[in-house]
Amino acid sequence: MEQNKEPRFKKIVDAADGLSLGISMVVAVLFGVGIGWLLRDWTGIGWLFWLGVFWGIAAAILNVYKAYQKQKKELDKLANDPRYNYKANKEKYDDEDEDEKY
Repeated sequence: MEQNKEPRFKKIVDAADGLSLGISMVVAVLFGVGIGWLLRDWTGIGWLFWLGVFWGIAAAILNVYKAYQKQKKELDKLANDPRYNYKANKEKYDDEDEDEKY
């Protein structure tokens, strides 16, 4: 049996991963707000709420950055694949066109 075969549900998992980016952003901000609120209530220091909000927004931005890096890696794999490489295919088809002229 071939070991390089992709798992059966890989495309579904990848699609769900893309959809979950929006959800993870909202959850990150909500967690940050919740942590900030708890810190403000426990300590009585008002600016800790805004620190929590900042942590949540920073976590959401980090999630977007990680998703971007993952997608970039996948696109780079496709760019190096000879089936999708325009330059490699162009040279191949240009050679075939020259053969047809004669």
